[in-house]
Amino acid sequence: MNAIALTVRAISAFNELLGRLFSWFSLGIVLVCFSVVVLRYFFNTGFVWMQDLYVWMNGIMFTGIAGYVLMREGHVRVDIFYRPATLRRKAMIDLFGTFVFLLPFAFVVIYYSWNYVRSSWGISEQSGNAGGMHGLYVLKSFIIVFAVVIALQGIAAALRALLVLADKEDLLPENLRYKTEELS
Repeated sequence: MNAIALTVRAISAFNELLGRLFSWFSLGIVLVCFSVVVLRYFFNTGFVWMQDLYVWMNGIMFTGIAGYVLMREGHVRVDIFYRPATLRRKAMIDLFGTFVFLLPFAFVVIYYSWNYVRSSWGISEQSGNAGGMHGLYVLKSFIIVFAVVIALQGIAAALRALLVLADKEDLLPENLRYKTEELS
């Protein structure tokens, strides 16, 4: 059980790192977009690569932090059954959801995007816009990054659920345990 708890902590720490790193892209997006607007409306000039840059940063940020958001339970959840459920029932729902929905979804994304991304790398694909950025293949690679970080965090969620079902959730730090709602 200690190995399971260690795995949950390691995967969650990895996604925490990615979440904190890629969240800084939001500042970069705002600064680049602001620069594009100032250049266009005050100096009557612009650069296509700058417009590509903030769109690409947005794509990288949202795909890179997907596992972090899952860890923080920030994704949309239809919680008609989940919210009022007991801790053990939540763990069973998470196990079912991970193995029936999340992991197959991640597999399908990786399977169907692999050749797409590989081809992009093979031709050193760049922006379709004249004067745009080089390295579109890096952006496309984040399709796979998205699926991997979601799958990893899904595995961590399933392992956390196993700890709950074995009455060993106390092996996890408080921030990785199930959130309990207090009625007021």
